[in-house]
Amino acid sequence: MNTKEKEKEKNEKAEQLTDKNEEMTDNKTKKTDEKSKSKKSKSKETDKLTEKINELEDTLAQKDDKILRLQAEFDNYRKRTLKEKMELVKTAGESILVNVLPVMDDFERAISLMNESSKNDAVIEGLQLIHKRFSDFMKQNGVSEIEAKDQEFDTDVHEAVTKIPAPTEDLKGKIVDVIQKGYMLNDKVIRYAKVVIGE
Repeated sequence: MNTKEKEKEKNEKAEQLTDKNEEMTDNKTKKTDEKSKSKKSKSKETDKLTEKINELEDTLAQKDDKILRLQAEFDNYRKRTLKEKMELVKTAGESILVNVLPVMDDFERAISLMNESSKNDAVIEGLQLIHKRFSDFMKQNGVSEIEAKDQEFDTDVHEAVTKIPAPTEDLKGKIVDVIQKGYMLNDKVIRYAKVVIGE
């Protein structure tokens, strides 16, 4: 083999190597492009999934909030209706008891008049017994008398009919006389005490 042939062979090998290098470079570039495209598409998919997860988490949080509000609303409704039922039970016979109060007043007037004028102790004793039973019945049903005489005037339970000069200095601003007794049914005023205030 002569030098020309050897050179030719070297050139051919060099060309083959160059072609192979170019091929490998092209392959690497293609693979890099494919990888970057793959990464980009994976990145887009990840972004979409992340966005979807965030949307679902927001929806879930809204649903949880709605459920909590509904539970609280129902609990308040239940408590309110229970309270209303209790109030209804407490004041169920209120109208009857209010209508009976004038009878109670009449009994008290009759007893005081009988004490002043009558000498028949048996009649007075009978009236007092009936009055006591009637008072006990009212107490059993939750009706109580409002204390008024010599008490401080309280607009929540007393109704001032008039003012008069106080007989003593310590009765100024206090109740001097009770014109009509007041009554409460449990904690509710069913009739205000009509009073005279000393000034």
